[in-house]
Amino acid sequence: MDKANDAMPQGDHKPLVVLKDVNKHFGELHVLQNINLTVGEGEVVVVIGPSGSGKSTLCRAINRLETIDDGSITLDGVEVPAEGKQLAQLRADVGMVFQSFNLFAHKTILENVTLGPMKVKGVKKAEAKERAMKLLERVGIAAQADKFPAQLSGGQQQRVAIARSLAMQPKVMLFDEPTSALDPEMINEVLDVMTDLAHEGMTMIVVTHEMGFARKAANRVVFMADGQILEEAEPEQFFTNPQSERAKDFLSKILTH
Repeated sequence: MDKANDAMPQGDHKPLVVLKDVNKHFGELHVLQNINLTVGEGEVVVVIGPSGSGKSTLCRAINRLETIDDGSITLDGVEVPAEGKQLAQLRADVGMVFQSFNLFAHKTILENVTLGPMKVKGVKKAEAKERAMKLLERVGIAAQADKFPAQLSGGQQQRVAIARSLAMQPKVMLFDEPTSALDPEMINEVLDVMTDLAHEGMTMIVVTHEMGFARKAANRVVFMADGQILEEAEPEQFFTNPQSERAKDFLSKILTH
């Protein structure tokens, strides 16, 4: 990999998320090793790699769901603090969608989407509701607004989770394997929403095993193994001509089936 271009956003994107020399240990395990990564505004970066490579930890460290041992993480020029009120404010700028949908079971779909803007950002109820309905329409589930999460399929629940994150008007969206808990026929309905978001210019960092999505929607693919970023490239280049042995091995195992 060309070190001069190491971890830089493609094109003229303003740097939005910057990780510099980030390290993280779980006991003896060094799960993030000197991670340097810059994600530009409007850029879609897909992080792939074998299980246990540190992808989810990287994703969770960006909004401090995981603490880091050293290094720095900045969002739009502001260093993400370890705790406190400032962290809560900064977290509001980072949408996060997990494997599990984490919806409030006892609240309707509409309430799930309006809660954050009202509680955290002080948005008036009528405005929050109007925005929520637009977002639910955007993800194709406006008709389900008065239902409870348990009444929805997994794919629908994940689309609600995306709408809920978008309701906070985040600067960046983090997706941590958002389709891995879904039945196969529901995966595409979630990936379609994510692809639309990517095309609309949302800054996204996506940890996923869905190589089709990576090919179609990513500006850049970041390949991780053993806690390190071993390679990054535009999707076509990465999938057709991986540079590292680990990436070649990984791709040979997943692309042959």
